[in-house]
Amino acid sequence: MRPGLFLLSATVLALAGAGEARAARIGELVVRPGNGGVPCFTVSEAEEKRGGAPSFQSITVSEVGLGRATMWSMALPSERTFAVTFQMCVPYAGRLPVLPQKPAAALQPGRVYEVAIEARGPFARSAPRSYRAHFCLQKDAQGAPAPVTLAPDSRQRYACGA
Repeated sequence: MRPGLFLLSATVLALAGAGEARAARIGELVVRPGNGGVPCFTVSEAEEKRGGAPSFQSITVSEVGLGRATMWSMALPSERTFAVTFQMCVPYAGRLPVLPQKPAAALQPGRVYEVAIEARGPFARSAPRSYRAHFCLQKDAQGAPAPVTLAPDSRQRYACGA
C-alpha cells in the first residue's frame, strides 16, 4: 500500500473510532404508576447502581408513530437541578409552576409512548446523557389504565394492547 493511502486510511479509521467512543449510550428508565395511576418516570435501579443518579435537565413524553407528537415536556433552568434517583419519580404532567413546560395532552390506552430524560453534566466517561423508555397504558384488573414499561427488545414496542 502506498504511504499516502495508508496514512489516509489510518486517519479515517482513527476518526471513526473516536466518534464511536464519544457516542454515549442511552440509559434505562422505568415507568411505574404514580399517584392516581398517572405514569411516573425514574432511572432504573441498575442504572443508578452503575453510574449514580443523573442530574435532571429535561423530560419529554412523545407518542411513537406518525409524526412523533410531543405529549408533554418540562425543563429546568440552568441554575437549578436535582438528581433523579430510583426512589423518586417524575409524574406525567407534574405541575411545578416555576419550571418551563408544555401543557400535557391526555395519554390514551393502547398507544405507545416514549419518555426521554436528558441529563446535565459534568458526565463520567461512560455515563449516559439521555435516558429513555417506551411505555403504554394497559387496563389493570379493575379496568383502569395503568402504565407498563415495554422491554427494549419487545415485539410490542410499537403496538400495545389496550
